[in-house]
Amino acid sequence: MPIDNTSVTLEEVARLAGVSTSTVSRYLSGTHVVAEEKAAAIESSIKRLNYRPNLVARGLAKGRTMTVGVLTQEISSSFFNEAMRGVEDGLASHRYEAIFVSGHWNKVEEEQRLMSLMGRRVDGVILLVGDLDDELLDHHARGVPTVLLGRLSASMRVHSLCFDHHAGASEAVRHLLELGHRRIAFIAGPPGRQDAEERLRGYRDTLVAAGLPFDERLVAPGGYVETGGVTAMNMLLDRGLPFSAVFAANDDSAYGAMLALYRRGVRVPDDMSIVGYDDLAHSSFSLPPLTSVRQPLRDLGREAAGAVVALIEGRKPPRASMAKLELIVRESTKAVPVTG
Repeated sequence: MPIDNTSVTLEEVARLAGVSTSTVSRYLSGTHVVAEEKAAAIESSIKRLNYRPNLVARGLAKGRTMTVGVLTQEISSSFFNEAMRGVEDGLASHRYEAIFVSGHWNKVEEEQRLMSLMGRRVDGVILLVGDLDDELLDHHARGVPTVLLGRLSASMRVHSLCFDHHAGASEAVRHLLELGHRRIAFIAGPPGRQDAEERLRGYRDTLVAAGLPFDERLVAPGGYVETGGVTAMNMLLDRGLPFSAVFAANDDSAYGAMLALYRRGVRVPDDMSIVGYDDLAHSSFSLPPLTSVRQPLRDLGREAAGAVVALIEGRKPPRASMAKLELIVRESTKAVPVTG
C-alpha cells in the first residue's frame, strides 16, 4: 500500500532503495544507464513511498519548463490524432509534456498559436504540417528548437520530417494499373499544399510513365474532406467521361467519394475501384474496406519527439529521411474483367 506522502524527498527514495541519491537522480533523468537490480529497487521504492518527481523544479534547475508546444491543425482529425499520439508517447519517454494547440489551416491562427506557445516558454516546438512560410519558421527557430512534421522546410534551422508523397501516390496508381485500369480519375487535395501537390505529381507522372495521357478532366478538387470527396465524385461522373478507377488524395475524400458512388448506384469495386491515402483507422471498417496508402504517423510522431528533445539538449538529431509508405490492399479495388 503506497504511503500518502506528498513531501517525500529524493534522499528518502535512495535510502529505501539502498542506493545513492545520485543514482536515483540518474535513473529519473534517463541520461545514464542504471544497473537492472538498482533500477528495480528504485522503482519499488518510488511506488512504496508514492514519490512524485518535481518536474517543474527539475526543469528550472536546467533552465527549462520541460514542455514542448505542438501546433496541429485539427485536434479532432483522425489523421492528426495518430501523429499527436506518437509525439506524446515520444515526449513522455524523455519526461517532457506536450502542449497541443490547433491552427485550423489558417495562417493567421497558426502564427497566433505559435506566439502563444512561445509566451509559455516551451523548450521546443513541433509543427504538424501547416501553412506558415519558411521565413517565419526560420525566424522562430532562432529562438526555440523547431521540428516540422509532414513537409520539408528550406530553413536550415528547422528539422524537417516528412513522407515521400510522390512515391506513395505512384504506388497507388501502379496498383490500379496492374489491375488493368487505364482510365483512372484523381480526387485532389487542397491546392498549394506541398503534400497535395506531390500526390498530384505522382499520379500524373505514373500515368505518363505507363504510356497513358494525363487528362485534366479526370481530376477534381476534394480538399481532403468527406464533403469534398462527395462533390468531386459527382463532378467527375457528371462530366460524362469514362473511367473505371479513382485515386483519392486522402481517405476522408475517398469516404465521401464512395458515398457519392453509392447514391448514384455505382458499385465499389464491381463498377469502380477506389484507392485512398493515409490508411486511417476507419478505412478497415468502411464498406467495402478501403485500399489505402499507409502513413506510419505514430512512428513519425515519435521520431519528431526524439528530434526536438535532441535539439533542446544540444545534440544533433538523427539525419532526417523520407519515411517509407506502404500500400494496404483491401476490398475496394478489383481487376478489370477480361472481355472477348
